[in-house]
Amino acid sequence: MSPTQRTNPSDTRKRLLEATEWLFIEGGYEAMSLRHITARAGANLAAVNYHFGSKEALVQELLSQRLDRLNRERLQLLSACERQRPEGLDARAVLAMLFVPAFRLSHGSASGPAFMRLLGRVYSDPSPFIQDFLQQHYRSISGRFFEAFARALPTLPRGELGLRLHFALKALSGMLAGEDMQQLIASISKGEAINDTELLARLISLVSPILTAPSGNTEQIKVIEQVLQQDQVTAEATRTTPPAADTDSRRQGIPPSTLWIQDGRPAS
Repeated sequence: MSPTQRTNPSDTRKRLLEATEWLFIEGGYEAMSLRHITARAGANLAAVNYHFGSKEALVQELLSQRLDRLNRERLQLLSACERQRPEGLDARAVLAMLFVPAFRLSHGSASGPAFMRLLGRVYSDPSPFIQDFLQQHYRSISGRFFEAFARALPTLPRGELGLRLHFALKALSGMLAGEDMQQLIASISKGEAINDTELLARLISLVSPILTAPSGNTEQIKVIEQVLQQDQVTAEATRTTPPAADTDSRRQGIPPSTLWIQDGRPAS
């Protein structure tokens, strides 16, 4: 890259955004600093202040660029499907509507895989700053999808639905954010070619039971209570029973941690 290119203001702005995206994907919001960003971008703090003003504003700009279009297209897809199925949508279909536009947009640029990992990181990052940003900027869209899920799962109390959605979306986002996404795809496809439809169907089949499973009933509670009671009995027995002395290892002068392996095989 020539000196002229590196000092071009628009180029510097782009490099700062690209560096921020890479660092955010790799470690999350709290793990990256302005020093990390400027070092990766080949820029300085003055450039950050000039173009964005702060780390927070830089990250907000990145997320807006990446998420605004995605969320508009999610909402358009939901509205279109609701018009086609006024009687109500299946919960799995609503879940798919959150990710189908993302898969399509990920194929629209060379940074497609990075886009999917960014999306996964955004929804799995625990930083209050990131979560507050999502709440403030995309609350209306979140509300529309929540109501769609509520209509698809009318027997679930709203509080229970919110909890289940939290876990389901965290699970899907965590899979998308992981470095081993390609390994996951290979495992799902068993080495065969797999398209987005098949991949998304498999991923949703893994997490949709979180949404559709029946609420805890008397029988389930009884099973858990039995396990808890047995745990208390076992813990009490452990506290009152002294550990048995390892007389064999003491007699032979062999460290207890190595006694069970002799000559490369378990000791008899």
